[in-house]
Amino acid sequence: MNIHEHQAKQILRKYGIVVPEGVFALTVDELVEKAKSLKTKKYVLKAQIHAGGRGKAGGVKILNTIEELKVAAKELLGKKLITHQTGPEGRKVKRLYVEESSNINKEFYLSCLVDRASSKIAFISSDQGGMDIEEVANKNPEKIITTKIEMNNKISENDCENIIKIFNLNENTKSQAMHLIKSIYTMFINTDANMVEINPLILTKEEKLVCLDAKINFDSNALFRHPEILELRDFNEEEPAEIEASKHDLAYIKLDGSIGCMVNGAGLAMATMDIIKLYGEEPANFLDVGGGASKEKVSAAFKIILSDKNVRGILINIFGGIMRCDVLAQGVVDAAKEIKIEVPLVVRLAGTNFKEGKKILDSSGLKLISAENLDDAAKKIVEAVK
Repeated sequence: MNIHEHQAKQILRKYGIVVPEGVFALTVDELVEKAKSLKTKKYVLKAQIHAGGRGKAGGVKILNTIEELKVAAKELLGKKLITHQTGPEGRKVKRLYVEESSNINKEFYLSCLVDRASSKIAFISSDQGGMDIEEVANKNPEKIITTKIEMNNKISENDCENIIKIFNLNENTKSQAMHLIKSIYTMFINTDANMVEINPLILTKEEKLVCLDAKINFDSNALFRHPEILELRDFNEEEPAEIEASKHDLAYIKLDGSIGCMVNGAGLAMATMDIIKLYGEEPANFLDVGGGASKEKVSAAFKIILSDKNVRGILINIFGGIMRCDVLAQGVVDAAKEIKIEVPLVVRLAGTNFKEGKKILDSSGLKLISAENLDDAAKKIVEAVK
């Protein structure tokens, strides 16, 4: 689960991490009134959306007066920002954040994330802050260091030293950096975060380390332990179909292709998407209905898939283990009759009671295409949509 910058900074502040003073609002008048409490010569206005690259898209402005802030806020609120992360459809700005300006001397990059390959926590640090870290990695890989550490209650002094050595700080600022790393690590563990990114982390002319921008996302599977974090969820920033899927306990991610997928099991879903691409089409979604797909769940999955106007065909790929194929087949038939599916539908069943399931599908009277295996299913759905 992602959160906004102003929310991320509130969490960092709770852990003793230095961030600029700022206020957020949903209206221009509220923002201007709150901004009057800030002690600053200049105001930094920031659009709050779940995407990077806001500055290049006009989502960050530095303003000299309250009057300028009011004018800029009116222009920005409700504007559609298009960045490299939003895609061409962009993202509408529905909340604003303004904070005190900082006297920047140097900019650094710092992030902390779960490294699944090594089952460790990785800190990535660079003295090239304020830039896309991918660009730095391509052009100047020596400017990035990665420190992987075992997950413990505390992070060691030696690991902290390794993380910050690329910053080349003096003793005063080095002690601040050590405190920062320890605080981020503690917050990361305590909140079940899976990524924290500070870009840029700045050293001010007053020799203070300040997190000028912050992005945090959390492991959705652990949110039941953190109701206070779950409250920060902004449904305006999420795909409506993905929100609807979560209500039915469906694992769904919208993609850009034309073939809708309904599969049980994440690994099988990934294989299904891969083989669709192999035969020249693109999957429209990742959708895992899980091991206990009832008629209601299958019906909800159909509706979610068909809510995507790009879908020109559907591939159902089910391997019956705990889930019996005949039960799922009946759910498919009932749901398909209720929804009146008008795009080609290919179904592949294997595993427990697949013969019984195939009989149900064959005698249903539905215009569906039965497939013998995954390869056959992929060929048939690709041919059908063409």
